[in-house]
Amino acid sequence: MKKFKEIKPTEITDNVFKLLDKDWMLVTAGTLEDYNTMTASWGHMGILWNLPVAIAYIRPQRHTYGFANRYGDYTLSFFTEAYRSALQFCGTRSGRDCDKAAETGLTAIQTQRGNVIFQEARLVLECRKIYEDNLKKKNFLLPEVAKKNYPKNDFHRFYMGEIVRKRERYFNQDLHQPLQVDPSLVSSYEIPEIFPGDA
Repeated sequence: MKKFKEIKPTEITDNVFKLLDKDWMLVTAGTLEDYNTMTASWGHMGILWNLPVAIAYIRPQRHTYGFANRYGDYTLSFFTEAYRSALQFCGTRSGRDCDKAAETGLTAIQTQRGNVIFQEARLVLECRKIYEDNLKKKNFLLPEVAKKNYPKNDFHRFYMGEIVRKRERYFNQDLHQPLQVDPSLVSSYEIPEIFPGDA
């Protein structure tokens, strides 16, 4: 962890809308011996129950879904634009079929809580789950939103996590050069979450 420093949630200066929608993130759950990661661009950050929280959304067909259900924590890793191809790869290829870290040159490391983050990330949020549930079709007040985003009725499960202790919020000051991913291995897309896949 020597390449990271501790920060408080109030010290995150990024525009959250850009951070999620444009920069994307890796949602990771598990341990170094048993984990998966996937690219996502849908989520939330804010304050609830007087706690700093982040919310991740995962569809049931995603390989990461099982890990998020089994483990009590998850992490959100954000990168510079230099790692765009790595994020594209992690959003379109399944962890069932490949080692995403090896394929992209990302370095998975373990936190003090036993979670997985990536050495190359510029910002990491380590989250302890405090609430989770499935989105429900009957609760959509605008039916067209459900119809457009869930034609297969594969509604997300959302995981609300407290952004845990200050010593486990990291900022990377020594970014490595990313491995260039073969473009033929990456599907072309704008928003990774809405594309089909088993990431």
